Amino acid sequence: MFSPEGPRLRELAVQALSSVERGYDLLAPKFDHTPFRTPDAVLDAVGSALRRTGPFDAGLDLCCGTGAGVGVLARVCRERVTGVDFSAGMLDVARERVRPTGPALSWVRADARALPFAPAFDLVVSFGAFGHFLPRELPGLFAQVRSVLRPGGSFAFPLVAPPRPGSPGYWMLLGFDTVMRVRNALWRPPFVMYYRAFRLGDVRRELAEAGFRVELHALEEFGRRPDGSPRVRLVMARLPDQGCPRPVLVSRAGSSADRR
Repeated sequence: MFSPEGPRLRELAVQALSSVERGYDLLAPKFDHTPFRTPDAVLDAVGSALRRTGPFDAGLDLCCGTGAGVGVLARVCRERVTGVDFSAGMLDVARERVRPTGPALSWVRADARALPFAPAFDLVVSFGAFGHFLPRELPGLFAQVRSVLRPGGSFAFPLVAPPRPGSPGYWMLLGFDTVMRVRNALWRPPFVMYYRAFRLGDVRRELAEAGFRVELHALEEFGRRPDGSPRVRLVMARLPDQGCPRPVLVSRAGSSADRR
């Protein structure tokens, strides 16, 4: 799962016993050589889907890490792109490695739960960061996203279907989740990384409560499961234009599998 350029076991252990912020500062130089980085195939699929709904003027990559998602924004935004993360180490790597042509680019160190921006963005994206937020933090997180979007703005992120109960992937995630919970019960500071807690039903409900109109789009590049449901979805949460009534949760027309 790790390339030869990736972190050694000892380095991962030191990271896991640190805070989330300090852990990512330590991991940053080798982060792009780990399975934690969003695969290029997912980035490309999301970029293609956003091109069909754009273009946009200003974009924000929430929890940008080393900046992989900024490249997606640079393809669909005309004026400016911003990456925000609370790890100084990850931002240092992003500044060095990510230099897209096109829109103006800036990097900001900040916590996603307290974003230092006015409503200045038309599109917010995020890739693979939501396991670092507890379920009770989602309302505040989504309220922060709403606060930085202009009327009619969109919040987009990919969501992989959870593995079926009893499958190898299911047991692997369950084991990882269990290890993290035991670690946090015995060691401080905590390292929040619970990807099984980010559930589609809860996410849709909390987005609707935050005032978004929620749409689900299958990323067909990744195919479908035996029951017909997409293996990967793009969640598109849109704000109403100024003066429109508060939106409600909706499902995109399609098969029953798409609406799960």
